[in-house]
Amino acid sequence: MSLQERVELLAKLGDYLDSPNEKLDAVIHQTYLHNRWLTKENTQLALQAVWQEFLDENKLKTWVAQYNIPKQTSPQKIGLILAGNIPMVGFQDILNVFVAGHQSFIKYSEKDKHLIPHLIAVMAEINPASVSYFESVERLKDFDAVIATGSNNSARYFEAYFGKYPHIIRKNRTSVAILNGNETEDDLKKLGIDVFRFFGLGCRNVSKLYVPKDYDFIPLLETWKRFEYVVNHDKYKSNFDYNYCLIIMNGMPYVSNGSILLQEGESLHSRIASLYYEYYNDLNEVTEKLQAQQQEIQCIASLEGIDNLNVIPFGQAQQPTLNDYADGVDTMKFLNKL
Repeated sequence: MSLQERVELLAKLGDYLDSPNEKLDAVIHQTYLHNRWLTKENTQLALQAVWQEFLDENKLKTWVAQYNIPKQTSPQKIGLILAGNIPMVGFQDILNVFVAGHQSFIKYSEKDKHLIPHLIAVMAEINPASVSYFESVERLKDFDAVIATGSNNSARYFEAYFGKYPHIIRKNRTSVAILNGNETEDDLKKLGIDVFRFFGLGCRNVSKLYVPKDYDFIPLLETWKRFEYVVNHDKYKSNFDYNYCLIIMNGMPYVSNGSILLQEGESLHSRIASLYYEYYNDLNEVTEKLQAQQQEIQCIASLEGIDNLNVIPFGQAQQPTLNDYADGVDTMKFLNKL
């Protein structure tokens, strides 16, 4: 397939997602039955983000124009090890490999192994020539390059096993938000989306707040009561109850609104159903800390631009564009050099 044909096929897949049908609904339901973290509502939100940001034909063409992608390529075999913490989290890698003209050998996460294969099957129905670009595998072998996503522990094994090949290996990352104390109710609502969407399981979910000294948490907690539906989910509620018990048993200070637990702490990574916060006196302190920890951070959300930090507005953490690459590594540039 030519580059133009590949882009056109992705745009047609976007049309498919824009017109939900019973077959897609069935796969969404199957996904939930397999992994109850991947609820119907969250999967639909993920599909909507993919359709709007990754499969819009004009956005695709603008993005592709940034790279010198040959119209006809000699396909390389790219091994992909996908995560499954939130719906569709590995789709961007698959899209990148396809647009670059290479073949994906995909090891799906056991947590999310129905939806993306369905979309690949839909692409094959639209254009049968796309079949040769995708293969599902249980074990990677005979590949030319690797893109692997996992935990810090699994990354060590990936480095040992795949280190001699061209590779992108991703570790644990998380996201943070910087508040100034003057946020409106709407600002806090948008920040709540960054915290609660997908139950906070994604690397783009905010897991830590930096707040000015003597920050008043009451307006934030009151605004976030609109997200209390998360505690109706059995897995989230179990994590909330477990973390709450640990806090009470150890006599640790906290604030809560019944749907999330906030504790003061220096760590960037918080448990499910909880959030860390840290006070600051000067934004320069925050900047220095975040620059020193940039290998652990995916996104920084803030209402204001901050010198030497790349920030995004509240509410946009879970709406990455085609240019928002995981870990800040330009995947398309990597693929284009193979």
